[in-house]
Amino acid sequence: MTHAIAQSEGDVNTSSLRADWSVRALDDKTRAVLAEDAAHFLHQSVSTPCLNAISKAEGIWIEDTGGRRYMDFHGNNVHHIGYGHRRLKDAITAQMEALPFAPRRYANEPATALAAKLAAITPGDLSKVLFTTGGSDAVEVAIKIARMATGRFKVLSFWDAFHGAGLGAGSLSGEALFRSGPAAAHMPGSSHVAPFACYRCPYGHKTGEDGRPDLDACKLACAGMVDYVLEREGDVAAIIAEPVRAVPYLPPPGFWKAVREACDRRGVLLIFDEIPTGLGKTGSMFACEQEGVVPDMLVLGKALGGGILPIAAVVARPELDVGGNWAFGHYTHEKNPVTARAALTTIEIIEDEGLVENARIVGEGALERLTEIKARQPAIGDIRGRGLLIGIELVEDRTTRRADAALAERVLYRALDRGLSFKTTMGNVLTLTPPLTVTPDQMLQALDILEQAIAAG
Repeated sequence: MTHAIAQSEGDVNTSSLRADWSVRALDDKTRAVLAEDAAHFLHQSVSTPCLNAISKAEGIWIEDTGGRRYMDFHGNNVHHIGYGHRRLKDAITAQMEALPFAPRRYANEPATALAAKLAAITPGDLSKVLFTTGGSDAVEVAIKIARMATGRFKVLSFWDAFHGAGLGAGSLSGEALFRSGPAAAHMPGSSHVAPFACYRCPYGHKTGEDGRPDLDACKLACAGMVDYVLEREGDVAAIIAEPVRAVPYLPPPGFWKAVREACDRRGVLLIFDEIPTGLGKTGSMFACEQEGVVPDMLVLGKALGGGILPIAAVVARPELDVGGNWAFGHYTHEKNPVTARAALTTIEIIEDEGLVENARIVGEGALERLTEIKARQPAIGDIRGRGLLIGIELVEDRTTRRADAALAERVLYRALDRGLSFKTTMGNVLTLTPPLTVTPDQMLQALDILEQAIAAG
């Protein structure tokens, strides 16, 4: 017997609206490509069957096989520097000519330089590094380190979070898509607590019309529950969390400071998963910097490879270098000089082109425009975000706050018709994550498209 799984990570890829849009908007050639893809790849929710087929990706744009162009405000959060950055491609090409691979037991200059760069740009005294080829593996490395350093095995995470699809990372994720069915991951020691989500507070507290919580009323109940669980469990090795939830949801003021204090009181390590939010997405190099909290470990991925090559990293405090007699990773491509060069060059591009500051400025302008749009569109219940991580929550009624997933899906396809690609999360949240290279004019154009799509009902 099967049952419907609540959508969280992305939009539904088997709905009638998806099928209708494919017939209406795509040409025969593109549909043939999609049919071939679906015939060869294992099917899974939010992935295969695919939405469309693309033939080009450049800057903020993707182009499908029928020649239709879309501003990509999704990009799986890998395209911080835009697709196909010339400087990055040149650096990768040069590195392949100089040193294409290094056997795992050998050091090489690009990998060492990247490690030093990450130590320089991450907050606090984070300075010891291990690389993997994907964020899910990096999360699991961080958990292994936490267990070794503390002698404990339990890990606390949040419902509705996403930390990867591996057996360990999937256990720590809090989404039904990755936790249901016989293949679901359930790592021993993994526990969950309700997340910060002020607009839809699990503890029943209400925000004002501006979306801000009443801290005098709620008294940070979400942080208090974390402390409660840590006390009751008693032997937790670590908490892993997104400092800003990629749905997105912003933490209430003081949340992470309270959690950091709870961790310190109980000898629990704090791991921040900045795979989607790091490297400038929220208008600072790392989202946790805006919270004034330094984790014990920070995990990076996605955009680290510049949208071309896969690489992820764990950056830890030096005191956590405790596994000399064990192998936390020992991945074949752990110190691959080509992926390391791609990551190092990506960071240099972000710094040299002022992309973190651009994300902050363009993001602030976007939230101002969205505030104006919200005043005109009653279907918008809440807008929230930081930098270029922005969410627009659609509701049937602002008083009841009942989610309007049906409208969100209609808006998705109307926006595609007008040249804008993004994804929905939690069913009814339009989630915008454009490259850090997006201009103010491009952002305003995208928001105009969204307003038109929402206004159509």
